[in-house]
Amino acid sequence: MTRRNLLALAAPLPLLSQAREKAKPLNLKITDLKTFIVNRGGANGSNYVFVKLYTNQGLTGLGEGSVTSKEATVAAAIEEHRRYLVGKDPADIEMHWQAMYRWPRWRGGPILNSAISAVEIALWDILGQSLGQPIWRLLGGRARDRVQMYVHAGGNSPQQYAESWLKAKQEGWTGCKAAFITTQGDTIDPVRSVSEGIANLKAVRQAVGEDFRICIDLHGKTTPTMAVDFCRRAEEYRPFFVEEATQIEDLDELAHLRASTRIPLATGERLFTKYGFAPLCQRHLVDYVQPDVVHCGGILEMKKIATIAEAYRIELAPHNPQSEVSTLASLHVDFSTPNFAIQEITHRGNEQYWKDLFYGGGITYDKGFALPPDRPGLGVDLDEKVAAMRPYQPHTRQQLRFPDGSIADH
Repeated sequence: MTRRNLLALAAPLPLLSQAREKAKPLNLKITDLKTFIVNRGGANGSNYVFVKLYTNQGLTGLGEGSVTSKEATVAAAIEEHRRYLVGKDPADIEMHWQAMYRWPRWRGGPILNSAISAVEIALWDILGQSLGQPIWRLLGGRARDRVQMYVHAGGNSPQQYAESWLKAKQEGWTGCKAAFITTQGDTIDPVRSVSEGIANLKAVRQAVGEDFRICIDLHGKTTPTMAVDFCRRAEEYRPFFVEEATQIEDLDELAHLRASTRIPLATGERLFTKYGFAPLCQRHLVDYVQPDVVHCGGILEMKKIATIAEAYRIELAPHNPQSEVSTLASLHVDFSTPNFAIQEITHRGNEQYWKDLFYGGGITYDKGFALPPDRPGLGVDLDEKVAAMRPYQPHTRQQLRFPDGSIADH
């Protein structure tokens, strides 16, 4: 008698019955795809791009692909996937990602990857709902009990910076982010902007104390000289990290900064897929990678990026200036990822705008941390009637120049 037969005889009959039973098919098919561009409101308000996938069983999946000032272009790119997706099984997420990314031949960039990301998030939403489980359970389950968050705060002077950051701390948050360097209208001065930025940083550290996490986002505005100057002068105030101090076209620019400062560095919001992050990690050029789930390729692609970073002992700190859809998609990865560090949010969970736009749940925050999403799938749905009441309005980003009138990065 073989060992397998012996074990089978010893096994309880119910277990044997379960082992022989095949998994029940989900019998899901995608029937339609629809995009929504929703305006934030106010003068020159930004827009958010959402997609819904509809199925033959009434389940809908929600995703986001917002790219500031390029919303209509992203929506058109998402619509291009309808002819491929309709009739397909939404549970084949990896296959659909590979098809959307590889078959068109033209790959990469913020538009194409954001369109794929939006669809991919919606596919995960459908799968989670069909199985009655939040997405993080399908990604391997929890790697932690709660997720460290940080919010945004700013000001127009050192005093205003100190006051707004202290208010965030008093609200219960344990980390915050701002650019710190200043602009005068649409002008950025290489000397003045850095000096005023350091003054703002000093005021914040004095206001919030030693343990509060200060995250700095230079947002690609600095020249290499400005970046080195700022980071060296900022070292004494011990920021948690300095983000996007260099441009993405040349990794050696980042390597130059890496050799010039002791401050932890972070970048990644303008990089896409595992292919964009691999050389960054291999060269140990940053301490934190910052993929954006609605741009980098979606939920599973961000998980893959985190795994590459984990192999090089680099931590994950996802970028996220978008809506609650983006926040939830990020959190599902964060909870299931061992090398996660901290998560960005721009909206603190108490704005009526978002409460009206989404229904079905939301995020629970406790003392600066997020608790695990507990609803099947993504966790929220878009109210299409409310979305229709907030139609697309063209948005123009700030157009920075140096004092001599030449174009500056932003």
